[in-house]
Amino acid sequence: MEIIEEALNGVKLLKPAVFGDHRGYFYESYNIDTFKKLGIEESFIQDNQSLSTEVGVLRGLHFQNAPFAQAKLVRVIFGSVIDAVVDIRLGSPTYGKSYAAILSSENKQLLYVPKGFAHGFATLEPNTLFSYKCSNIYNKESEGGIAWNDSNLNIDWKTESPILSEKDTNNISFSEFKSQFTY
Repeated sequence: MEIIEEALNGVKLLKPAVFGDHRGYFYESYNIDTFKKLGIEESFIQDNQSLSTEVGVLRGLHFQNAPFAQAKLVRVIFGSVIDAVVDIRLGSPTYGKSYAAILSSENKQLLYVPKGFAHGFATLEPNTLFSYKCSNIYNKESEGGIAWNDSNLNIDWKTESPILSEKDTNNISFSEFKSQFTY
């Protein structure tokens, strides 16, 4: 496992060692000792998986407030996404900045997202299967969301007309977030 890029003060794009032959491939997507050597000290306690059947499904930008804040390790099992994060940690040198990367079953890259980031993704292929390891349990009362299309965040989701949940159509702007939250 190697760090390809470290972005936004703790966000890490990771590339696993993939071993392939005529039968297919094998790779280790998570090993606590390997991650500790890379400076990732999180213990993950919840795994989530989502299937998005159409191109342009956009999920996010989501976050969990303390005490249920979550670090995440995300990857695509099948298909591809544009995966994006926004630093919402007040006082961070990258506060309010966004970062995006393409994650796919082909490139097998993972994204480590520390606590204090809003996270989302948009599918680039049909039937995309997405996996999340989380460092804390989900708590509905602690969830929040920032508008996917906030012009201040300038995220290129690679889709003009995303397919959104009702919840995600009601997410607040980053300006509203700043006035309501002191993450």
